[in-house]
Amino acid sequence: MKINQFELLTWGWKDLQPYYAELEKTEVNSANVELWLKDWSNASELGDELYNRLYVSTTINTADEIAARRFEVYMNETYPNLKIAEQKLKEKLLASGLSVKGMEVPLRNMKAEFDLFREENLELKAREEKLNTEHDKVMGAQMVEWHGEQRTARQMEAVLREPDRETRRTSWENLSSRRLEDREEINSQWVEFMKLRKQMAGNAGKPDFRAYRWQQMMRFDYTPQDCKSFHQAIEEAVVPAFGRMMQRRKEKLGIEQVRFYDTFVDLSGKPALAPFKDVRELTDKSSNIFHQVLPKFGEYFDLMDREGLLDLGNRKNKANGGYCTQFAHTKRPFIFANAVGMHEDVQTLLHEGGHCFHAFETFNLPYFHQYSEATLPMEFAEVASMGMEFLCLPYQEEKNGGFYSSADAARARVDHIEAMLTFWPYMAIVDAFQHWAYENYDDGINPSKCDEKWAELEVRFRPHLDWTGYEEVMKTGWQRKDHIHQVPFYYMEYGLALLGAVQIWANAIQDQERAVGQYRQALALGGTATLPELFKAAGARLAFDAQTLKTAVDLMESTIFELEKTY
Repeated sequence: MKINQFELLTWGWKDLQPYYAELEKTEVNSANVELWLKDWSNASELGDELYNRLYVSTTINTADEIAARRFEVYMNETYPNLKIAEQKLKEKLLASGLSVKGMEVPLRNMKAEFDLFREENLELKAREEKLNTEHDKVMGAQMVEWHGEQRTARQMEAVLREPDRETRRTSWENLSSRRLEDREEINSQWVEFMKLRKQMAGNAGKPDFRAYRWQQMMRFDYTPQDCKSFHQAIEEAVVPAFGRMMQRRKEKLGIEQVRFYDTFVDLSGKPALAPFKDVRELTDKSSNIFHQVLPKFGEYFDLMDREGLLDLGNRKNKANGGYCTQFAHTKRPFIFANAVGMHEDVQTLLHEGGHCFHAFETFNLPYFHQYSEATLPMEFAEVASMGMEFLCLPYQEEKNGGFYSSADAARARVDHIEAMLTFWPYMAIVDAFQHWAYENYDDGINPSKCDEKWAELEVRFRPHLDWTGYEEVMKTGWQRKDHIHQVPFYYMEYGLALLGAVQIWANAIQDQERAVGQYRQALALGGTATLPELFKAAGARLAFDAQTLKTAVDLMESTIFELEKTY
């Protein structure tokens, strides 16, 4: 039975409960387990889509009090009952000892979820979600007056691409000053986040929140120590390359020290790339690119466009960032973004497109437990998105229906590769900060200690940036990374995925068609394979070592040098 999305939004636990009651009373045996799993999948899809649609409504307009209230009611009333019902079904299936083909990895995950579940944490989770919404409100309301107009933080970031250094400096200082106005409120939210998470971990019998989160995120294939090894590898293999990039930037810009507001401007001396005038143009040209990577991907994207599943423009009271989520019952993904006309907006849409194609490919699997967002390893979900960014690189010229002239396409590729290369040090700062915060709870819950730690990590991983006179802006960088506050420990995935994506790109340089084929085959596996198996299927390797990183960095740097010769 298909439920209309508008009808679904009116649902609560009273509407979902009969499905779960029937599943709970049914005796599961070898003859009916597949049908029972399918019925369970149908019920789970309804509950999951209801949550995601309510969440989306709070992000597209953070000032919508009705949407916020509906989401709060869901978290307080429907969510706890739904999780309790899901827990009973997990217990029922696990106790039966039954399985079906393709459910081996999901069952492994289910056992971990069952072990972690505590009914007393449901109320804490609802409080955490409410706090997330409050955090979005603070960040979404950050506006700056610029040239007589009110601009969002995202729109101000676009000014950092301007060739005139004084313009960049002034815009960045204005934005930084506005952000610092919310410092104490964000500090207060952070303390509450930390207390909630400590309590959740304690309720589940875990020594700290990191141990709790590790199991919650199904990180079976690597450890916190592997993360620290990766940080060290970044320090060895990437930080020197970052230094070379900053030295080149100093020379080409004719400056003595690189400030943060100098890190985004194009070194060609030409005006910032302006790939599109409006969201319609962004959508149409992205569609052209996706069609050329693989016609099926283009069809998926066009379907989303027709069905209103793209919210791409930036506006006041819209939550920060970009994301892709899925509506499991409807079998459709949804893209949220904040495009303002920058090349970065193009990359964001291509990135989220990768997530969408991952969702479409996994919707073919028979059970929700094989493709739900909670089941897909996030490290590989980000390979899907970052890999798509690289697979799209050959098709961004106007002659292919893309955004740029030949010269500007080269600039865009350099911009993208440089951004990816400089991402690893920042990723290491974000991830290392979180390990420190949860390992050292008494310091981690102290905002001033957090400021000190962030400053220490900046010096370790980005020593080539000069923050003189802007120390308060620098040390509060942790406040401006939403992942730290809202989805703790969800950042290492990007670093590992980027290394996998560069390996896919290296394969594509040799044989684009074969690389795309491997990529798509890996997407279709959903959550039915382990993380190392998924990387292998895509033609890559899950790695934490400096040598693998160095190989990737060498390819990225050499490509930058060759492209710069063409414009």
